[in-house]
Amino acid sequence: MTSESIDIINAFALLTNFVILPALSYGSQLALGALAVTLVYSILRFSNFAQGDSMAFGTMLVILISGYMISRGWTITGVPTALLAIPMALIGMSIYLLTMDRLVYRHYRRIKAKQNIIGITASIGIMFVTGGIVRFVLGASAQRFGDGERFIFSVREFKAFTGLEQGIALKTSQFLTITIALLLVSFLFYFLQKTKTGKAMRAYSDNEELALLSGIDPDKVVQITWLLVALFTTIAGTLYGLDKGFAPQQYHLLLLPIFASVIVGGIGSPIGAIAGAFLVAFSEILLTYAYKKFLIYLLPLSMHPTSLVQLIGTEYKYAISFVILVIVLLIRPTGLFKGKVIVGE
Repeated sequence: MTSESIDIINAFALLTNFVILPALSYGSQLALGALAVTLVYSILRFSNFAQGDSMAFGTMLVILISGYMISRGWTITGVPTALLAIPMALIGMSIYLLTMDRLVYRHYRRIKAKQNIIGITASIGIMFVTGGIVRFVLGASAQRFGDGERFIFSVREFKAFTGLEQGIALKTSQFLTITIALLLVSFLFYFLQKTKTGKAMRAYSDNEELALLSGIDPDKVVQITWLLVALFTTIAGTLYGLDKGFAPQQYHLLLLPIFASVIVGGIGSPIGAIAGAFLVAFSEILLTYAYKKFLIYLLPLSMHPTSLVQLIGTEYKYAISFVILVIVLLIRPTGLFKGKVIVGE
C-alpha cells in the first residue's frame, strides 16, 4: 500500500473519530428528542417548549436511582447502571408528565382553547418549573456517569490492530445511543402503523372530530402520547448524559437544535424529525471541526495549513441550528418532508 493511500486512510480515520461517530451519536439523541416534540405537536397540537428541561428531569431521575443502585451494589460489570435505572425513571417521568397534563394542559383542551398558542405559553411555564426542580435537586454543576465500560475499543487498541497513525475510538455511550435509537424508532413506527392504539392515535391526529365520532377515547390517546413522550424523553436525556455528561443548562440549550430538527424536517413528520436531527447534528460538527490535521494528510507539504482551519468556533455551535432553521423557513416553510406550516396556527 502506497504512502498516499495510507494518508487517505489516516484522514478518514481522523474524520470518523472526530466527526462521523460523534455526529451519528448526537444526531440520534436529537432525533429521539425531536420525535417526542413531534408526537406532542401532531396529537396534542402544541409545541412543547419544555422538552429540553424534561430531558434533564428524566436524566435527573436516572442519576438519583442509579446512584442508589450503585450504593447498594446493584450493578452489572461493564454495563452503565444508568441503563438499569431507566425503567424506574420511566415510571417517575410518566407520572410527572401525566400530572402536568392533568394540572395544566387538560383544562385548555376542554375549553377548546387555541391549543398551539396556549400550549406554547403553558409549556414555557412548565419549562421553568421543571428546570427549577432539577437545579434544586441536583444543583447547577455538571455531573458525569462514572460506572460502566467507557470504550468498546480505544484509539490505542485500534492503532495497535491496524498499524495506522490515527485511530478510531468507539465509546460505549455512542454504541448504546445509535443502537437504542434504531430500536426505539423501529418500535415507534411499528406501534403507530400496526397496532390498534397507534392507528387510533394517527386518526386522532388527522381529524379529531371524526376520530371521536368513530368511538376513539381521547383521554386514552392523550395518556398513551405522554407515556411515549416519557419514554423518548428519558432515554434521549440519559443517552445524552452518558455521552457528554449532565449539566442542566446544557439540556436547556438543547431546545434550539431539537426544534430546528423538527421544523427543518417538517413539523408533524416523524421521518422529517429524524432527517432534520441528523442534518443539524452533522452541520454543527462539520462546521465547528478543526480540519488542520485532516488536510495535512491530504495536501502536499507546500500546502499544509498553519491555522486550525475551523469554519466556525465551537462557541457558535447553537447558532448553526438557528441559521439552518431560518433558511428552511424562508425557502421551504413546510420543511424537507412537507410537514405542517406553523405560521398562523
